[in-house]
Amino acid sequence: EVQLQASGGGLVQAGGSLRLSCAASGITFDDYAIAWFRQAPGKEREGISTINSNDDSAYYADFVKGRFTISSDNAKNTVYLQMNSLMTEDTAVYYCAAAPDSYWYSLDLNDYEYWGQGTLVTVSS
Repeated sequence: EVQLQASGGGLVQAGGSLRLSCAASGITFDDYAIAWFRQAPGKEREGISTINSNDDSAYYADFVKGRFTISSDNAKNTVYLQMNSLMTEDTAVYYCAAAPDSYWYSLDLNDYEYWGQGTLVTVSS
């Protein structure tokens, strides 16, 4: 059974930082790209960043470049999203997802086969 367990969300003040984790099981980690998406209330789910665990190639949406960093710990089958300089508009449920590694550059949610349950990030002003 494939499981993606997202964690690390919480309440933080604007300007603060959080690190999200996505622990994967049931997949051959090296064969998959792991991405982070988010969905704010009343909005569509949007892609944030994706990483190819084979070579740590990463891709970011423009709105997080310079603030968020994705990384991978292959020994732990875990992908992290370090979020700095958080803004109130970053408030959302954050999801991790897995796709075959040929999609590592994709932030199209339709390319992602497996999804975690989401973790809530709330940024207060």
